[in-house]
Amino acid sequence: MSTKQIERRLSRRAIMTLLIAGLSVAIVFTVTPWNIIPTQVTENVTVLAVTEHGCVGESQYGVSVVVPECSAQVGDIVSATFYVPAMEINGYYDRLNDRVEMVQP
Repeated sequence: MSTKQIERRLSRRAIMTLLIAGLSVAIVFTVTPWNIIPTQVTENVTVLAVTEHGCVGESQYGVSVVVPECSAQVGDIVSATFYVPAMEINGYYDRLNDRVEMVQP
């Protein structure tokens, strides 16, 4: 093998490495994993039921929340801390739906 062929192979490897790295970065920014990561939210919820595990309420995001060690009655408002996907808070779904409506006739 000559020196020229070895240099050509190295340059092809370098180009392929750069292409793979660039594609990886593009995929990460396209998939947006930060929209999936849970975000902690605290809000006031209305108690819908009282169970042996605590009070059950529904948040404004449509998530059922259990507040442990709760002595409230049905209909009372209690503070609850829970996790929801970041996309529900930052409006990602809304922007996605707007794009879909634009594309559809």
